[in-house]
Amino acid sequence: MDDYPLIEDHGLIGDLQTAALVTTDATIDWFCCPRFDSPSVFGALLDRNKGGHFTVRPVADTYTTKQLYHPDTAVLVTRFMTEAGAGEVVDFMPVTGTTATDRHRIVRMLRCVRGSMTFEGEIAPRFDYGRKPHELHISERGALFSSEDLDLAVHAVREPEDERLLTILPGDNDDLRFSLSLRAGQQRGLVMESAPDGPPREVRLEEFERLFHETVRFWRSWLGQSTYSGRWREAVERSAITLKLMTYAPTGALVAAPTAGLPEQLGGERNWDYRFTWIRDASFSVYALLGMGFKEEASAFINWLHARVKQEVGQENGSGPLNIMYRVDGSADLVEETLGHWEGYRGSAPVRIGNGAATQLQLDIYGEALDSIYFAHEHGMHLDHGGWKALHTLLDWLVDHWDQPGEGLWETRGGRKDFTYGRVMSWVAFDRALRIAYDDGRPAAGGRWVDARDEIYAQVYDRGWDPGKQAFVQHYGDDVLDSSLLRMPTVGFITPDDPMWKSTLDAMERELVSDSLVYRYNPEASPDGLRGSEGTFSLCTFMYVDALARAGRTDMARLVLEKMLTYANHLGLYSEEIDLTGRQLGNFPQAFTHLALIDAAITLDSMLQEPRRAGP
Repeated sequence: MDDYPLIEDHGLIGDLQTAALVTTDATIDWFCCPRFDSPSVFGALLDRNKGGHFTVRPVADTYTTKQLYHPDTAVLVTRFMTEAGAGEVVDFMPVTGTTATDRHRIVRMLRCVRGSMTFEGEIAPRFDYGRKPHELHISERGALFSSEDLDLAVHAVREPEDERLLTILPGDNDDLRFSLSLRAGQQRGLVMESAPDGPPREVRLEEFERLFHETVRFWRSWLGQSTYSGRWREAVERSAITLKLMTYAPTGALVAAPTAGLPEQLGGERNWDYRFTWIRDASFSVYALLGMGFKEEASAFINWLHARVKQEVGQENGSGPLNIMYRVDGSADLVEETLGHWEGYRGSAPVRIGNGAATQLQLDIYGEALDSIYFAHEHGMHLDHGGWKALHTLLDWLVDHWDQPGEGLWETRGGRKDFTYGRVMSWVAFDRALRIAYDDGRPAAGGRWVDARDEIYAQVYDRGWDPGKQAFVQHYGDDVLDSSLLRMPTVGFITPDDPMWKSTLDAMERELVSDSLVYRYNPEASPDGLRGSEGTFSLCTFMYVDALARAGRTDMARLVLEKMLTYANHLGLYSEEIDLTGRQLGNFPQAFTHLALIDAAITLDSMLQEPRRAGP
């Protein structure tokens, strides 16, 4: 299993409708098309033999590689160094715009920058997670892979006077092999296009370079809107670009990750599909995006959320007016199935697609939805009349249903419980709805909402507090701690200097923090219905930074943040978790982690601001 790359040994490219992962040796081993949540075309990340890949490498006995992003962009550069010369593979996807399309392009520019270099590679697609066959058709200008549901064209980059630098040949299993010999200063390459509007064609260097410069300009222009100028600008801006790469432009929906099936424990069963949009990400994304000045992206996501509030699809399955997650187009068909023919990343089976947690009852999502809607409301993004009516119906439902067990934020599969975090966020839902109603003069069931809000508040202090632990706990009737409660002061349920909160923070530090890294909870003390363990949760570590900063413990917050930044990969990307060796686990990169990084940096920056001195 050692021939699988480490999870962190990848970069991400994308066009705002789908994305691809590229290893540090320039292999594309994950690509779904035409959307994030579509079946994979390249899936070697989850099965090195059956998943499919797109490789490029130098013809040399030994070589070393380096990888970086072209500054302030999502253009990925993989560098090869050999005794004969140095070369680069420049990977990017031209941005497609806001109209949904099946046409997507992966551009692979191959350059020789010193000496000479011969590149070789293989394109081995495996359509529909390797379940659909394909045919290969080679022509003078490139090649075409044809399958039942999708065609892929490979366009050769050539000039009329070329001495046929690029050679394309058929390989085994209707795969494609190629080689390209270059001298210093030369560049050629390939453009792979899905759902092409014609046969393969030769791409001239002028067009090739134009695509590169247009893509660079797009990313730099977009990032130029950022208003963040704090201490951790490089990490924050890379997180922002990563989040933009995981946003489905036609709807504004943000996927939790562009991957599926990457394990939270090697060889374990905690292997989930994250290529969907979670309601719980709403408050994080809106805070982070508006905190950096990206109002257009925040507005698009809020519009997506407003549409889900009006949709009320969850009523059909007992999860309430909202599902906890949706596909990027807002549909709710996320039936979970297992890809039994794939071995999984380093043997970590089962590989799951779809997500059976979609219909769980998670009461916290109502608070997260309302919190983000209210925050957007404060920034001038108001609900229309139809949206307020739908929100009113949602809150009326919550009045009658908040006081019941649920599966909780972490999507446990060990049965429903009275999760304290779910109650806290239900309080947030009523609190924010009342504020919006008051600000805009909206009709509201004020008395019922006020009574529910105040009853939840009293209940959490009465049943969510454990006198023995001197801390708020995961769920009623137990003394297990849960790092989701780090958000209590963030949402205003308790003040950060309250003695009960300070003792809760101390208890979490004793039980959930390991050398600054934070666990979600202890699954041995609170069984979640799944076998195995997991690493520390990177989202929770950044939430810990935020909580420490708000509590005035800025020195500790800064140390924890600086330590956490060392766990990023070579490109500044994070997956979901970190194991004891410091390696990354879980789906990659994870939006929740990068959202929390931005929030933590913004909060800590504000807490570290020194008052200006009077005088000259």
